[in-house]
Amino acid sequence: MAQRSVLVVGLAALLAGAALPQSAVAIGGHHGQKPAVGWTEVQPSAPWAPRAGLKVVSLGDRFYLMGGRTPNPPSFPPVPGDSVIWGDVWTSQDRGSTWKQLLASDQPGHWAPRAYFGAVTKGGAMYVLGGQDFEVVPNACPPFVPDCPPFVSKSTFFNDVWRSRDGVHWEQMADHAPWAGRAGLSTVVLRNEIYVFGGSQNDDSAVIGGPPQRIYFNDVWKSRDGRTWEKLTDHAPWSPRAGAATVTKGGYIYLLGGENGFVCEPLPFCTPPYFNDVWRTRDGVAWELVTPAAGWSPRPGHACVIAAFHIVCFGGFGLLQNPVDMWASVDGAHWLQLRSPPWNATTPGEIKYDFAALSVAEGIFGVPTAIYTFGGDRETFDFMDPTNYLRVDNDVWRYGLIRP
Repeated sequence: MAQRSVLVVGLAALLAGAALPQSAVAIGGHHGQKPAVGWTEVQPSAPWAPRAGLKVVSLGDRFYLMGGRTPNPPSFPPVPGDSVIWGDVWTSQDRGSTWKQLLASDQPGHWAPRAYFGAVTKGGAMYVLGGQDFEVVPNACPPFVPDCPPFVSKSTFFNDVWRSRDGVHWEQMADHAPWAGRAGLSTVVLRNEIYVFGGSQNDDSAVIGGPPQRIYFNDVWKSRDGRTWEKLTDHAPWSPRAGAATVTKGGYIYLLGGENGFVCEPLPFCTPPYFNDVWRTRDGVAWELVTPAAGWSPRPGHACVIAAFHIVCFGGFGLLQNPVDMWASVDGAHWLQLRSPPWNATTPGEIKYDFAALSVAEGIFGVPTAIYTFGGDRETFDFMDPTNYLRVDNDVWRYGLIRP
């Protein structure tokens, strides 16, 4: 027991960027020797299409990858945000090295193609919740009307819930849950109950250029089965937002960062409408502000996971440049920047957002110590750049102890 405690504490300190005690015995190292921690690329080009807004869950000894969006090549006239939306399901039994397709997007009997949705596991099953597809139509602009946007968003924002134990056979738990259809929502499981909160409805006018106006949520809902839902609050004390990260730790749900707008004006002098606050709750009703400003910069599209008893956050979107950093915290209030930049990045252009991430227990003690990421977006939304749409990935990376 004592050796296990020393090992786990030493690994936690290592992931937090601190030096191991000289007396620590760590995996892969000798007495007093610190093993290496860093990023390794597991698969540079998986068989699933490059995509963002996807989800990956771990169930049993398998990874399951689902959904997302892949930008289409530029067209004339250009259609902002034009994308392929996926409803496929893939699985891997070797931690992301090889993949097998279980369902194609157009196969009947499961959820419609979508991106920016929620996915959780509970009771030996995976759940898919909410999200959006993509559709714009030409706007009927009257003659000689200035500033009439050329397109209007007709995207569907889902509030359905689906469940599967194998990724092949899906059961619809709710056709229309009582919470409003939304994308960029937060979903998490605490004490065997599924929580849904935050997110947004309608596409951002900065991307699509036209109505309807984007709506942001800060309501909170929970369900034991995905079928029957209880509203906990219409308005949590944190600002309405989408693209936040969520983890559970120590009996709490943590909400970290997010956004309530895509751009600001005038660039580069304005402050983007992004968050780096941290909130937590035990029940979804009473929320506590852990910190109004974490050590990392405000951002959406990032990921936070629990590894070695720490909250580890990295990636995300920056309006001028994406943040090249990685942070860890025991309590969500005090943050330490890690030594390794995510994905071994050396420039902001290598940083992803809207990727999938999960932590995995590797070793004999069942403690999550490795972090895996899948795909993601590196688009700069420079619509004058004809290669911008290519900056979406289908790679798999691992962060943790470097294997010999």
